Amino acid sequence: MAEIKKVLLNKEGLHARPAGALAKTAAGFKSKIELLFNQKKVNAKSSLSLMTLGLGHNAEFTIFADGEDSEQAIKTLSELIDKEFKI
Repeated sequence: MAEIKKVLLNKEGLHARPAGALAKTAAGFKSKIELLFNQKKVNAKSSLSLMTLGLGHNAEFTIFADGEDSEQAIKTLSELIDKEFKI
């Protein structure tokens, strides 16, 4: 299992477009991937689930990945978030 704490830099928060990019990227991994924010954990492979978190600008959250490619999943998702979802 791997995890990383992140801060959402995207000024508009985690709306449909970045949530879709995050879910699409997460879906490319075999690992189970989840995001935790305010004691609520959701499936990171579902854009709708991600949007229910209500992540706003500068929100602090944690990404968890569990599986054979968990380290690569964390690295790739972290880079996507750092680039403010610009693929």
